[in-house]
Amino acid sequence: MSNEVNIGESPNHFIVLDAISRGMNNIDKISRISKLSKTEVESIANDLVFQRLVISVEKRGFFGRKKNELKISETGTNLLGNKKKELEKKVQELHQYYNDGDKSQLNSFMASNRAWMPMMLFVGIMDILFFTSMMSMMGLALNPMESSLSNGGAGADNSGNADNTSEGSSDNTDSSSMDSQDAGSDGGGFDGGGFDGGGFDF
Repeated sequence: MSNEVNIGESPNHFIVLDAISRGMNNIDKISRISKLSKTEVESIANDLVFQRLVISVEKRGFFGRKKNELKISETGTNLLGNKKKELEKKVQELHQYYNDGDKSQLNSFMASNRAWMPMMLFVGIMDILFFTSMMSMMGLALNPMESSLSNGGAGADNSGNADNTSEGSSDNTDSSSMDSQDAGSDGGGFDGGGFDGGGFDF
């Protein structure tokens, strides 16, 4: 359990948190939409549960099979919302530098914020066409994750859905795991206070 991680400085933690807020309630779904490996998603999900940003709810599937579903907590929703507002301000700055043709400021911005680009693309704060145009203007190549998110359009189905508004309908590709129609709940009715972070098993 990497409970020492500073989630506020980890873009991938926010990508996973946003995916969960949109109803991606298990590791496979989150990995598929986020382009992160299942191993990394599982590690991040453990961190989020340990820090009470996400709640794990045990469900019974077909034939009594048990499984854990992930739901964002109220604390997680607030943290995610604040981070999105922070990144939205940064994107506004970026647009201003781009419109002014100020490559010096663009380079400075990218040096400080490059790690957050995948998160901005994923949640739909950063427009893919704008991002690729800006990178082209600066003569910079996309890194593998930026490229996969740009090509895969992870933010495209979320551009008008940046907030937690996808209750139960965010993912139709894996209907076999949707045993309960409450998968999109915001987790507000669950109390994570008694959760034991040790031994969390997906």
